[in-house]
Amino acid sequence: MTMRYFFEISYSGSNYNGWQNQANALGVQQVVEETLSKLLREKTSIVGSGRTDTGVHCVQQFFHADTEKEIERQDLLVRLNSFLPKDIAIRNILLVRSDAHARYDARERAYEYHITTFKNPLLVGRAYYLFKKCDILIMNEAAASLVGEHDFTSFSKVKTDVNHFRCTIKKAHWVKKADLLIFSISANRFLRGMVRAIVGTLLDVGSEKISFKDFQTIINSKDRKKAGMNVPAEGLYLTQVKYPKNIFLE
Repeated sequence: MTMRYFFEISYSGSNYNGWQNQANALGVQQVVEETLSKLLREKTSIVGSGRTDTGVHCVQQFFHADTEKEIERQDLLVRLNSFLPKDIAIRNILLVRSDAHARYDARERAYEYHITTFKNPLLVGRAYYLFKKCDILIMNEAAASLVGEHDFTSFSKVKTDVNHFRCTIKKAHWVKKADLLIFSISANRFLRGMVRAIVGTLLDVGSEKISFKDFQTIINSKDRKKAGMNVPAEGLYLTQVKYPKNIFLE
């Protein structure tokens, strides 16, 4: 009987070309699949809750894997973390229904984007250094207008395989913590490059390059060329993925 497990994973994205397996580059998925296959002594494929781009970090993500036999989860957890590189960690292993799917059953995802306003060598690769000042109040005013269901074509990569560009944003706001500006956003789904494009455009608002009214016009235009730049990947963190409780068998 095939058994399905959800694995909770976190990683630093600095040394990887994102999550997804690729022909000529190293992704987190490849490293995990090779390690899991070795420890389970069977070819094991995994399916992630979503993709992250090159250099993006992950506080919490899930993937599922199937096995032909029940595993001793605590033992496997210890062995996986012993064999995986220092920048990848498995945090939990959960038994789920055989039809549970790490990607399609996810109901909400959350991201953070970290900006340092002070040149800090300890945050290289962990936060985007922004030397110009931004008005967090007007950025929060603009961010609040994102909440709800909208067409986010203006903030999506042009060439992407999706049926539609509508997403429902649950929250979007900025906070300042000492020298850090942190943008938090959660939604039922995200488009490719969406968070980094939103942050780049909100920074244009905060630096008075564009107005709040311009921001609304950009959303309604459904034109990626009108939005701001994609901020660097190093400041982006996938922080949470939520699932319905009934898929878990414990």
